[in-house]
Amino acid sequence: MKTLQLKIENLYVLIVELNQPASRNAINSIMMQELKDLWEKEIPQNPHLRCVILTGNDKAFCAGADLKERQNISLDTWQEQHLALQHAMRGQINCPIPVIAAVNGAAFGGGLEIALACDFIYAATEAKFAQSEVKLGIMPGAMGTQNLPRACGMRRAKELSYTGEPFSAEQAYEWGIVNKIFPLDQLMLETIKTANLIADNAPLAIRQVKKSINSSLTLDMTNGYQFELQAYKQLLPTKDRIEGIEAFNKKRKPVFTGK
Repeated sequence: MKTLQLKIENLYVLIVELNQPASRNAINSIMMQELKDLWEKEIPQNPHLRCVILTGNDKAFCAGADLKERQNISLDTWQEQHLALQHAMRGQINCPIPVIAAVNGAAFGGGLEIALACDFIYAATEAKFAQSEVKLGIMPGAMGTQNLPRACGMRRAKELSYTGEPFSAEQAYEWGIVNKIFPLDQLMLETIKTANLIADNAPLAIRQVKKSINSSLTLDMTNGYQFELQAYKQLLPTKDRIEGIEAFNKKRKPVFTGK
């Protein structure tokens, strides 16, 4: 891939680095298509994966859309390019395994939206964020109006989206947008540590937990509990369930195979 660098960490963890340093990892038409291919093709073709880390290079996480590329393009071209991003965002939120954002620098506009579409976010203390599209005459178009209020609440999301003003990693942590913040030189180490903790757990159970938690956003408590019970029952016949109970009783670390 031209705009993404992929690296396997400890067999089960995929690190995806946005890699366009000249433009601070701005999202151009190539990146839109490659993100689409990542979620729709690359990850489904690697069933051994148990966690994904999404990060940027050493200058930024993602500065948002590549506005130089979008200058003077036709409306049809704009919409055609954005269609690939729409597929990419749907693919990302539907990814069956956990996705962690490691925000190492600026995450503005679409960059913040990509981070918000992850299951949770770790950030460097130096990171900056903004839902800044209104300053350009447009609005979030990569699920920002859906994921930001789910992270920080309706009123805070409106304030951030109406003003477009940047906010710090510390503020993002205080508002519930970011789970943890670390010095930049520790960010990837800590994110990989968490990804490995996830990867050590039963992968089928993790997938069912993710589906069940996500269902809580659209189902009432009664129907949500029914969804949870169905997800729970699907784990009972698995070899991993047998392995987990046996390992606990024999006081050893379980070895999960995803079966």
